[in-house]
Amino acid sequence: MCKTLEVSRGNYYQWLKEPFSEREKANQKLTEEIRKVHESSKRTYGSPRIMAELIKLGINVGHNRVARLMRENEIKAKMKRKYRNTTDSNHQLPIAENILNRDFNAQKPNQKWVSDITYVWTLSGWLYLCTVIDLYSRKVVGWAMDDNMETGLVIKALEMACVNRKSEPGLIFHSDRGSQYASKEFRDYLKKRGFIQSMSRKGNCWGLHAINAVSESFFHSLKTEELYFNKFYDKYQAKSCIFAYIELNYNRKRSHSHLGYLSPHQFELKNKCA
Repeated sequence: MCKTLEVSRGNYYQWLKEPFSEREKANQKLTEEIRKVHESSKRTYGSPRIMAELIKLGINVGHNRVARLMRENEIKAKMKRKYRNTTDSNHQLPIAENILNRDFNAQKPNQKWVSDITYVWTLSGWLYLCTVIDLYSRKVVGWAMDDNMETGLVIKALEMACVNRKSEPGLIFHSDRGSQYASKEFRDYLKKRGFIQSMSRKGNCWGLHAINAVSESFFHSLKTEELYFNKFYDKYQAKSCIFAYIELNYNRKRSHSHLGYLSPHQFELKNKCA
């Protein structure tokens, strides 16, 4: 057989002892590291984020190689489902000017905050979540959950943000045109803080999810990476899951492409933010 295949007996016996090449061994080792990162992300990371995490660990690897090994070993990010937004903008309350104007970048912390509301289904009824995100680091600086989506919900989320951050007058607070944000109670709260209110345009050509892209992106990640894979028997269970995702995963661990694949917490530490 060796003669027919033009392989020396020495090489054949060496292959019997070590059947895998150095490249194959390296790929096996790299695949193990890919699996570790994939599992630590609760199987939500695709090849770009996994590559970024590997580089942080000191493993110099390219995206094509990571993507190929993931494909060959059937390592996939969880499938994502779409969801719909519910914003009550059919009201006669005052509408603030769109000061943000789709500029979702900030040069420093506490310069621009964005907020939105979403809903989570449990077997004991709907749970509503409001978040406040700092555009500088994409960090969720304030959040609140309740059985309803009235004005008190957004005020509680903003109060948490103000406690957590050193906010100053002149901060731009951006949201959609929902009645909660347009209410007199909420507008008075912003005025007391010296914040400048900004609201998205209605029915612009960029589509619904572009008018508050950062908040929508966070809700998308929350639902497709965590909530859609859990069945909540009561609201307390859902609240615990959401708390863990925001404070223990998203803010502290989850890498963000906009931040150079750092988490919001890592980005602020790197830039020495308060």
